[in-house]
Amino acid sequence: MPRHLWLILACLLSAGAAEGADYKAPRNAVGQPDLQGVWTNTSLTWLQRAPIFKGLVATEAEEKMMMAGFKQMAGGLLDTHVDPNLPAPPVVKDAPQADILEMDLKLARIGGQPRSSWIIDPADGKLPFTDAGKKAARQSGDNYDGPEGRPLEERCLIAIGSSEGPPMMNTGFNGHYQIVQTKDHVAIHIEMNHDVRIIRLTDKRRPPAGILPWMGDSIGWWEGDTLVVETVNFHPKTYIGSLTGGFMWSPKGRLVERFTRTGPNDILYEFAAEDPVMFTKPWKAQMPLRAAKGPIYEYACHEGNYSLPNALTGARYEEKNPPPPEPATPGMRP
Repeated sequence: MPRHLWLILACLLSAGAAEGADYKAPRNAVGQPDLQGVWTNTSLTWLQRAPIFKGLVATEAEEKMMMAGFKQMAGGLLDTHVDPNLPAPPVVKDAPQADILEMDLKLARIGGQPRSSWIIDPADGKLPFTDAGKKAARQSGDNYDGPEGRPLEERCLIAIGSSEGPPMMNTGFNGHYQIVQTKDHVAIHIEMNHDVRIIRLTDKRRPPAGILPWMGDSIGWWEGDTLVVETVNFHPKTYIGSLTGGFMWSPKGRLVERFTRTGPNDILYEFAAEDPVMFTKPWKAQMPLRAAKGPIYEYACHEGNYSLPNALTGARYEEKNPPPPEPATPGMRP
């Protein structure tokens, strides 16, 4: 390419980068940066880096490999309709075509770069587990003695895939969030399980150490155009799930999230976690939230239907008739 064309291209790229850096979020009625609206974090990027990736920024070949592997794992749900006798749904440009899974079928992009994991530190994109952290992640919910030992998502107490978090993970369906702000609070309405996370902005008092909500206790404040949220008092039974392997919090865990509006349709969601029981050192991650067309629909789930009694009944049967052991899949939750 001639030198003058390179210069023109460099100027255009610099202008685009400057525009993103200089973006000022609109203000709401009380003068805060306005994060309100419906957002989604669906993508083929997950918390930890899958083995097919060599670095944080994925290559085009790696992204294609990820897509092909996900299609195979999903058993063709992305390419078929539930009832072949019904007409196919209308094709929407740049939207995934699936009846069961509803997600963006590409790697998430931050600054135009396809990301192979949410984790950016450590550089290998892996959770820095302690031995206790590994054991807790493996054993979470692997108990059939009674309903209290089953996973919280199976009991309809938290969402499948930990979309409410915190930190808020992406999942294959119902992956929408509605943010509402007032002077004293920020509320995040999570489509699945229809939970509302309340972040206090002016009341900084913490509950006693023995009060451990499923989503921890969150307080927030503004640093310029960024909403900063600190969460503590995590419940030790809360599992933060992800397709590439999740983790458990201990009551000593601490999470700091940062929400920054980077464009009319984008929020950069960053989070830093520390937990001396579960991790050998703190770790950091980044995730884009994209504007999504609303509204959020009600998600209904209830404990005590046929599935839970059937699971416990099946466990009693297997105790009397044990099946042969199956090989474990590395990095995946049992």
